[in-house]
Amino acid sequence: MATKIIWADDEIDQLKGHILFLEEKGFEIHPVTNGQDALELLRSQEVDLIFLDEQMPGMDGLQTLERMKESNPLLPVVMITKSEEESIMEDAIGRHIADYLIKPVNPNQILLTIKRVLDRQRIQSETASQRYLRSFTQLSTQFDMTRDWTEWVDIYRQLVRWEMDLENGEETLKEILENQRQEANKAFSKMVTSEYKTWIQQSDRSDRPLFSHEIFTSYVLPELRDNRPTIVILIDCMRYDQWLKFEQHLTRYFQIDTQFYSSILPTATPYSRNAIFAGLTPLQIQKTYPTLWEMGTDENSLNKYEEELLKAQLKRHRIDLPFRYRKVLHADEGKKLLGQLSDYLQVPLSTFIFNFVDTLVHSRSDSEVLRELSPDARAFRSLADSWFQHSTLYQILRELSETNARIVVTTDHGSVRAMRDTKVFADRHAAVSLRYKHGRSLDAEDKSATFVMNRPQEYELPISPQTNSYLIAKEDFYFVYPTQYHKFQNKYRDTFQHGGISMEEMILPVAILTPKKAKS
Repeated sequence: MATKIIWADDEIDQLKGHILFLEEKGFEIHPVTNGQDALELLRSQEVDLIFLDEQMPGMDGLQTLERMKESNPLLPVVMITKSEEESIMEDAIGRHIADYLIKPVNPNQILLTIKRVLDRQRIQSETASQRYLRSFTQLSTQFDMTRDWTEWVDIYRQLVRWEMDLENGEETLKEILENQRQEANKAFSKMVTSEYKTWIQQSDRSDRPLFSHEIFTSYVLPELRDNRPTIVILIDCMRYDQWLKFEQHLTRYFQIDTQFYSSILPTATPYSRNAIFAGLTPLQIQKTYPTLWEMGTDENSLNKYEEELLKAQLKRHRIDLPFRYRKVLHADEGKKLLGQLSDYLQVPLSTFIFNFVDTLVHSRSDSEVLRELSPDARAFRSLADSWFQHSTLYQILRELSETNARIVVTTDHGSVRAMRDTKVFADRHAAVSLRYKHGRSLDAEDKSATFVMNRPQEYELPISPQTNSYLIAKEDFYFVYPTQYHKFQNKYRDTFQHGGISMEEMILPVAILTPKKAKS
């Protein structure tokens, strides 16, 4: 079906050559000489694009544009004018035109504009598809050859970029990419199970990642020696692909340097986030501050001492400066924080925790509506992005962009789309998490799906009378007890979970944001 275009210009007779050129290219052009005729034509049939002269007698181009947008807000309109006045250009752009051309225009310029407006997505998708297919073999060969952490970060970044570039591509190609991601996670999990114990024990190894408990000493504490306030924002359960979406909205306000670290295992809030604020591994926390560490099955009760752990970390490093800690669980709390932001800028260090993405992850597991809204990783990413655009966090960051604050944005762990189950056997004291267990007498039906830690202390993990081992799910597996197996298999299949070994859960962004308009 030919692309239909309305071209409204009071000098349309002088554009017959342009129209003929476009018709020879297969476009269906409907020429009119005024805005009123353009509106009448638009009411009578579906069109794909409007070329609109700005300086027409009677109803001018801007007035016509306003009328068109009332009934067809998403219809692409290209404004054409003889005037180069900045105010007219800004007025047209402010009304959401698709493009803006200055007369005289030539046929090839018009053709390029049509392709840019209507075919941009298709051309970009086709180009991305060709580039991905060319890189497929080279990327795959890296999986089993890579033992270096930084190389795995590069592989993961490439896979995430391809996923986002191919969002509008062919389904077959997206399936190929998903299969390649699964192969990558298989190889990544193999490397982690082989190297993790050495990594966590030997901090001087150059091929190991930076871990959760090293975030503050690497990115925060060294910067507390001057008079600039530092703001640490931790977005619970944020994946790298979600950060890329958030980052798109922030580049106009900040210079952004995104680096990467690894969550410790298990990739779950009681372990990874406590480690971040304590600057210690979970085992070190248990030994050094036994009253600030609890072992139990209820995750929500295991992060009550973060503020105390941060205070202890500052004291260990002999940093005697005031700091503030704030956890934002609901929108109302975010609004209160926004109203009090100036107070937080008066202290050297403030830490804000935003829980919405984690809440979204857990809510999706129990809500059919959320599953419908986010049936896959792409839609889930889009849902998180929609939250961010309307969140108080985004407002807070925009306000911070007008200050001289140093801002660090990170997360404690990511999440993976759990698609395969394995039966797990444990006693009644075992943790109830779907991606990791700790307890006694732990076992899984599929040994290849799990990483067993029979001596937790060697992995810097604590033990208790009820816990002498940990069981960690790899790739996209999740644990289901034999009791009511089919019920819980179906309930938790295709949910986003965390606590295990995957690139999505472990390879995490830590971004340093420098305001572009910082006050001196």
